[in-house]
Parts: sequence; structure tokens; C-alpha cells
Amino acid sequence: MSSGLAEQPRSTPGATPRRWSKDHPGYKWVALSNTTVGMLLATVNSSIVLISLPAIFRGIGLDPLAPGNFSYLLWMIMGFLLISAVLVVTLGRLGDMFGRVKIYSLGFVVFAFSSVALALVPFSGGGGALWLIGWRVVQGVGGAMLFANSTAILTDAFPAHQRGMALGTNQVSAIAGSFLGLVLGGVLAEWDWRAVFWVSVPIAVVGAIWSYRSLHELGERLAGKIDWWGNVTFAVGLGVLLAGIVYGINPYGGHPTGWTNPWVLSAVIGGVVVLAAFCVLETKIEQPMFHIDLFKGRLFALGSLAGLMTSIGRGGLQFMLIIWLQGIWLPLHGYNFEQTPLWAGIYLLPLTVGFLIAGPVSGVLSDRYGVRMFATAGLILVAASMVALMIIPVNFPYWLFASVLLLNGIGSGLFTAPNTSAVMGAVPANQRGAASGMRATFFNSGSALSIGIFFTFMIVGLSSTLPSALSSGLRGQGVPGAVADQVAGLPPVGSLFAAFLGFNPIQELLAPSGVLQHLPAANVATLTGKEFFPELISGPFQHGLFAAFLAALVMTLVGVVASALQGKEPAIELELPVAAPAPGPDAMPVPTPITASGAGTNGAASNGASADGLTSAGAMKDRLLRVLLADPARALRAVDDLESSKGQLDQLHESMDVQREQLAGAARRLRQAGLSPAQVARLAGGSGREVTELLGEPSPADPRTGAPAQSYNN
Repeated sequence: MSSGLAEQPRSTPGATPRRWSKDHPGYKWVALSNTTVGMLLATVNSSIVLISLPAIFRGIGLDPLAPGNFSYLLWMIMGFLLISAVLVVTLGRLGDMFGRVKIYSLGFVVFAFSSVALALVPFSGGGGALWLIGWRVVQGVGGAMLFANSTAILTDAFPAHQRGMALGTNQVSAIAGSFLGLVLGGVLAEWDWRAVFWVSVPIAVVGAIWSYRSLHELGERLAGKIDWWGNVTFAVGLGVLLAGIVYGINPYGGHPTGWTNPWVLSAVIGGVVVLAAFCVLETKIEQPMFHIDLFKGRLFALGSLAGLMTSIGRGGLQFMLIIWLQGIWLPLHGYNFEQTPLWAGIYLLPLTVGFLIAGPVSGVLSDRYGVRMFATAGLILVAASMVALMIIPVNFPYWLFASVLLLNGIGSGLFTAPNTSAVMGAVPANQRGAASGMRATFFNSGSALSIGIFFTFMIVGLSSTLPSALSSGLRGQGVPGAVADQVAGLPPVGSLFAAFLGFNPIQELLAPSGVLQHLPAANVATLTGKEFFPELISGPFQHGLFAAFLAALVMTLVGVVASALQGKEPAIELELPVAAPAPGPDAMPVPTPITASGAGTNGAASNGASADGLTSAGAMKDRLLRVLLADPARALRAVDDLESSKGQLDQLHESMDVQREQLAGAARRLRQAGLSPAQVARLAGGSGREVTELLGEPSPADPRTGAPAQSYNN
């Protein structure tokens, strides 16, 4: 990245610049603001449909829980996440090759176009569902462009000692966006389901214009050709693997899950094999899509592992908390099932608040004190919150639940910023796009994997106790034994998704049999009321929750170990244009300003400093930086001051030009008064050659060698 110390062309007087220069001290904040908007746009849309799915399916006239429609439901949930996970590395690599800002800005355009298409769905029923799924996939491509390059743009724009803060703000906004999407989806769906898609259009349009006009290509481009084999094998392998795991929750052959389905097993095994082939191919190709050797670095490898484990645990936590609130707690506290999606998002806000509090703070502190301590401590807090969620009652007091959510959010915020900074700081500058894409792949893959993994744990936990509880409860309300046993024998995934979508689970389970039309009104009111299903399922549900949160705890602890073992962090990368190693403080005295008369307190000849310190602004800055690097703390303060004030840098240019002219004028007056170059040099504390070069006079030849004289100070 540019350090902001290079000489900049002067602006034309009276002209208004179209955008800030890449070396302007405010540019990095423009980059942070724009990429934060981009990440919010992508992550809000990854979750906004979760809460609004009931309204969307009602809008297109489709029952997602009807036989044959379950695939529509799954792909509406996972299509965006799947394509985002699969393409981010490819698009990050393209950013390295053709420009990160170009690919990133194009992401806004794709997002805007696909959001319009989603809002204008022209079909209903299955055709409408396919339209929405297809354009959600396209929207995921736009999201992948934003995901893949935003972190790399920030890494290019910010100096190493400020990256933790910048990446922390950006990444916390990304994680917070996934929870804010729940609230936003619920609010907009109450008004109009199409507004769920329209809301992204103006944000994407403004983001595109803003990024095209404001962002600069700072990164080092990596010339080369596209690694087609690597791109294809990675996309196919990861896509098939994620799809197989998600479809593992779909019942098959009388089993509550689909893990005995040959297609699911083939997809999982085949995806792993193809990804293994991708890893081998990337070591053989001259210009690979992703340098597998990056994983040989402990910081990158363990940081990525910790990020993946945390992403899976966070995604599973999100789904389990939504079902917990919508299926049990909210109905028990007087909310209709149709209202639960909106209020679930609202009651989850302490989690987002924790992110927003801890993320930027940990970024700033980790810049100063190191990343490992904060990342590890954050995951320990997350693990403690998982334990608390395992032991609190199903019908909890909200203050206790909110406290646990706040603790989880603070822990996740403490972890995210330092971990991202460590991972991105561990890769070469010309591979940051691909590395950012791989990091985003772990982030998005974790969300997709969590659907299959945690729903599987929940289903397995429910399968052992739910059938008997459901059968006895239905019989107690007059439901015929045959119908009660048939309903109790249905896979629990139907009840879970009914609660997840805000439908009344008992009504959905009994509707096909028509038994509700023949029962007394009092029994029907009890069966379809707010308390029957939550009280019936609370016991079995706690078993499922325990299994799911135990899995999340194990993954979090793996992340704790990986974070703690990352090893010593690399030295801070100042990225300054200094060609030579810094000498010790005794070997390089600090130069002093030259007065109007040309005299200085440090003689250039006597201390051995280069004459360029007097005649070249660029050399003077390099010399000053070499001196400052002898004292790192002093260097950091100086670099921060220089990069924080473009006005001061311009004043430095002007001041040095003025000093040079003043020195030249004083030297001319002394020469006109009859002083020789040697006498002028003695007065100025420099060498005779410096004086002659300053005045543009030829240096007289040395009588002994015939070469230009080196000094007149003898």
C-alpha cells in the first residue's frame, strides 16, 4: 500500500478534485465507510429472508411445508450462502489480477440488479419460487464480490498498526448485519414482502456510485492467467459438499434425517475428494487460484481454522435461538405464532449490541497489545455463554437470557477483529484478494454448514423423546389414536421448520388428516393455542438444544486451542519507503532545520550525513525516517502523524522548497560579497560541493586527480 509519503502532484488552483487522493489522510476512512456499507448489505441479505420467508411464500401462493416443496424452502435459505461461499476465493483472485476495487464495485451493481429482479417476481407457485431462488443465487454472486475484496481493500488502505481497528469495525458490522437482517426482515415483511428486496436497491446504487468515484486501486496486481482447473474443482467440490450436508436434514427411508441417503453420502464423499484434488492441483500449477502454501504458516492456518469453527458455531446458534424463541418462549409469553418471527429478531438484539461494543474496541486494543490474547479470551467468553445456554431453563427469565446473549456477543466481537487482522496480515500483499476470499469462504461456509450440522443434532435429540410426548398429548385432546400415532411418527424436521417459519406446528401437522374439523371447539382451541405445542415440546426440545449447544461448545473450544497456538505474531509492518536498514541511534544524529542565513547546528560534513539531506526533499524524508526507525515507538507516532495530516505533508513540501531557496539566496549573496565556495560552506556547516550544486556552479577539479573536488572545507 502507499504510505502517504510519496510526492503528490499539485492541484490546479481553483479546481475542485473529484475525489480524495489515495494518499490523502482521509482516504482510509472513506475506504472503511464504503466497505462497511458493502459488508452490511451482503450480510443483512444473507439473513433477511429467514424471518420474512412466511410472508414471501404467502406472497407467491406456495406452502413451503407441503410435500414436494421442502426443496424450495431449503434453497431459499441456502442458495445465497452457498454461492457466496463457493465464489469468494475465485473473485478474490480476480481482484488480485484485475483490481480489487473493480470487482468490489461491480458487486454493488450485481446486487442492485438482482434485488430489482427479486422484487418484481412475475410468477406464483413453483415458478415464483424458482425465480426467487435463481435471482437469490445471482444476488449471492454480488455478495461474493463484496465479501471477497472488502477486507483486502482495507488491508491495502490502512497501515499495519491500524488494521486491527479497521478490520474489526468492518467484520463486526458483517456479523452484526446477519442479526440485524432478522429484525429488518420481520419489520419489512409486516408491511410488504417485496420491500424485503426493494430495500437493498438504493443502498446498492449509492454504494456503487460511491465506490467507483472514491476508491483507488492501491494493491499490487498479480499478473497472470485464470486458473480454470482450480476454480472449477474448488467450486464443484465445495458446492457439492455443502449441498450434501444441508440435504442431510431431509428425511429419507423412514429415518428422521437423510444421512443414509446414497445421494447425500455421494455428495459429501465426492465433495471431499474433489476438494482434495483441488489442493493437489494448486501445488502443481504455476499460477494457482490460491496458494496452498499459505496454510503452512501457523498464523494463517490456525487463524482460519478458528474462524471456521466460530462461524459454524455462530450460524448454529442463530438457528437454534430463533427456533427456541419462536417455537416455545414467545408463544408461552402471549405472542401469536405469526408474530414470533419479528419479535424473535427483536429479542436477539443483545447479541448484536455485544458485537457492536466489543468489536471496534478489541480492534484498537489488539493493534497495541497483540491479537492472540484478545482472540483467545473472546472465544473463552463464547464458550462460557454456550455452557450457560445449555443449563438455563427452556422457559427462562428474559434478563438472564439477554445477559447470556450479551456475553456471547462481546466474546465474538473480541475474537473477530484480532483474528481477521492476524489472518490478513500473514499473507503477501499481492495475495490479499485470494486470502480475503478464502477467509470469507470459511465465514460463509460456516453459515451453510451450520444448517445441516445443527439441525441434524436437534433432530436426533428430538427423535428420542418427541414421538411419545406428541402422541400422548394429542390423544389427551381427543385426537384418534391412529392419527396421533401417525403424526407422532413424522420426522421432527417438519415441526422444527414450522416453528422456524412462524407457523402453528400442531395446525400444520393435523391439517392433512382433517381431524380438527371433527373435534370439539374447546379441544381445537387448546391444540392450536399458544401454549399446547410449547409445553408439549419443551422437554424433548431441551434434549435437542443440549445436543446442539454441546456441538457448538466443542467447535468453540477447538477455536480456542487454535487461537492460543497461533504463535508469536510477526513484527509490525510499517510499509515505509526506506531502502536501507535503520542504523543505531548513535550512528545517525537527527538533522536540524536550516536557518534563513544558511547556518545549522549540525554540520553535514562533520557528522557524515549525506548532502542529499540539504538538496533533496525526498532524501531528507528518507533520512529522517531512518533516524526514526531506530526508535520504533517514535516511528509509529511519526508515521501516524504524517498519514493523519495531508495538510502538514504539503506544508513540509513547501517549507523545504522555501528553505532551499532561502539557502540558495543566502549563498548567492555571500558569493557576491566575495566569499569563496569553501568559505560559504564553512558558514553553512556543509561541504563546498553542496554549495556549488545548490548554486548550479561547476565544481573545480582536484589538482591531484583531475576529478571534481569533494570538499572545500580544508
